[in-house]
Amino acid sequence: MPFTGARICCPPLSQRRVRSAVNPTLYRFPVWALGLLAGLALLLSLAFAKALVFMWGQWSLDEFSHGYLIPFIAIFLVWQRRDALQRTPFKGSWAGLAVVVLGIGLDIAGRLTALFVIQHIALLVVLAGLVLALAGAQAFRILAAPVGVLVFMIPLPNILLNTLSSELQLISSSLGVWLMRLLGITVFLEGNVIDLGSYKLEVAEACSGLRYLLPLMTLAFLMACFYRAAWWKRIVLFLVSIPITLLMNSLRIAAIGLMVDHWGPAMAEGLLHQVQGWMVFMLSIGVLLLVVRVLSRIGGDRRAWRELFSLELPASTPAQAPRTARVLPAPLLCAGALIVAFSVAAFLMPSASGHVPARDSFASFPLQFGSWSGRREAMEPVYLDALKLDDYLMANYLGTDQRPVNFYVAWYDNQVAGNATHSPKGCLPGGGWRIEDFRETALKPIQIDGRPLRVNRALISYGDQHQLVYYWFQQRGRIVTSEYLVKWYLLVDAVARHRTDGALVRLIVPISSTTSEADADRELQGFIAAIAPRLDRFVPG
Repeated sequence: MPFTGARICCPPLSQRRVRSAVNPTLYRFPVWALGLLAGLALLLSLAFAKALVFMWGQWSLDEFSHGYLIPFIAIFLVWQRRDALQRTPFKGSWAGLAVVVLGIGLDIAGRLTALFVIQHIALLVVLAGLVLALAGAQAFRILAAPVGVLVFMIPLPNILLNTLSSELQLISSSLGVWLMRLLGITVFLEGNVIDLGSYKLEVAEACSGLRYLLPLMTLAFLMACFYRAAWWKRIVLFLVSIPITLLMNSLRIAAIGLMVDHWGPAMAEGLLHQVQGWMVFMLSIGVLLLVVRVLSRIGGDRRAWRELFSLELPASTPAQAPRTARVLPAPLLCAGALIVAFSVAAFLMPSASGHVPARDSFASFPLQFGSWSGRREAMEPVYLDALKLDDYLMANYLGTDQRPVNFYVAWYDNQVAGNATHSPKGCLPGGGWRIEDFRETALKPIQIDGRPLRVNRALISYGDQHQLVYYWFQQRGRIVTSEYLVKWYLLVDAVARHRTDGALVRLIVPISSTTSEADADRELQGFIAAIAPRLDRFVPG
């Protein structure tokens, strides 16, 4: 009997393995550790507060409205993996500390180059580094999807957003017109304006397909995360969301053209137009599911939908399972100390302003010189609030031929994220204007600082209106035409010269039926030759 009792107290090894599999060890954070992690998250949010506020504001745009859902989706994905996380020890990784350092460096670069998008990427890099420093490589693989989905909450910068929207407009218009012609509809396409004869249908910015593309890519990413298939099938599922968006948006344009041709302009207006947009998005989701079914047939996979997608909820926690308190690993503690120091520094960085050189106010800029006569215009408060400039000049000048030249200069004492020169290349498409031709050109007879002036030359149109635009960035003794070089020199000069001041110079002349492009070029170049020597007092080098 004693021997039998001993066997009851110490079951055979095989039985112990069974019990261990049924009741594995569960790892839990003690209350103090949860409090420390919550404090670290609070410090991080305060350090990135300005970037987060900007991101929240961008989510109010239709193109990024899905951003409100992304944090909740990430939380759900973490909760869904709770069962696996509870059974996985967190060993920490020193590679996570290196990733946090990289993220902090990116944030500093974002602040110095006045780019919120770099700060947003920096925030995700820091978050990924903290997760890696806390959990280690094994657990990080479990959390890769929740961390990865956060990428889709980052708003695109305006210059990329407007350029992408403009290209999508042209592609969707061309495909839509091609489909209409297949249906036997006589149609003429000029840019993004579809002429049906009795009615002109404009493929506006809102109809570019961008409002479908970003949410559909997010949805495709989530489907790829849940899809139980080979990695290449998951990649195909995600990437195919792009052509699906273009095709479905073109079908929508063709359908609207068909209905307008048969039943009149009311088919392209009002509530019906909005409903059509929702229907197209839902059909796009249906096409994604069809792609899943096609991919599943490759290789003879005949599983049911429930088996194709791992949508199970986490298993309930066994009541008898042994529990072990997690210990915060050394890499996380070091990364946390770095975040504390960075957060303190972040509070001081916004108050630190660079050196602002002495200059004359644009209020004293001459309105009469040579054959030119100008009249100032005041900018509306809504634009001043958006641009956040420190000084500006907007005036219409008339020369001997009485063609008006709109002259605009925006000056910034210190350029920081959310408060820097705005590129016309990004702003013009957002106002409905379409860039017909864009190039960089040298105005050899005109020199600034002893060098030929180089400008960006853009021919733009809005319906029947046409304008010629010249612009350049005049910043700390440099004439720059590339928006990206502007950001690079901001970073260089902020460190080397403690200066981030600068200006955007833009000129516009209308092109009428009696004015050629060559006439407009001569008009702008003659005006620039007259004002170039006078700019140094207002935009110092």
